[in-house]
Amino acid sequence: MKRVLITGMSGTGKSATILELARRGHAAYDLDTPEWSHWIDAVPGDTLTPGDGKDWVWQLEKVRTLLCQPREETLFISGCAENMDELFPLIDTVILLSVPVETAMQRVSARTPDGYGHIEEEQRKVAELIATVEPLLRESSDHEIDSRGPVESTADRILELA
Repeated sequence: MKRVLITGMSGTGKSATILELARRGHAAYDLDTPEWSHWIDAVPGDTLTPGDGKDWVWQLEKVRTLLCQPREETLFISGCAENMDELFPLIDTVILLSVPVETAMQRVSARTPDGYGHIEEEQRKVAELIATVEPLLRESSDHEIDSRGPVESTADRILELA
């Protein structure tokens, strides 16, 4: 079994891509949901967090269980969390989705009112995190995909790389 992490900053298309992979019949899970992640109080002084004094992290034991389930097919997971590196030993390939900051801003501002990045303060934070966190993600990724195009093209490229 191969395990592929699709990561990237807000607005890069992680959720849309994982939905496309699931639509095509692949085992695909969006970890940026309350089923797999939750908000915690951030370490004081940590500015690399999506919320003011709050951080969005994976529920590690739950995600570990998902990653360790025996299966024949490739498992695709998507998400971005400060603690995800703790599970890198269980992940075979990390694919970074990236877009210019302007594209990310257009995408997050178009989200529903309850979606992260819809309000101006969250958009400011998204832009800040793209500048500071995306370079760190790039260092830990095996591949990078420019995900400005149609989601179908992004999914095709991921399947080629996987």
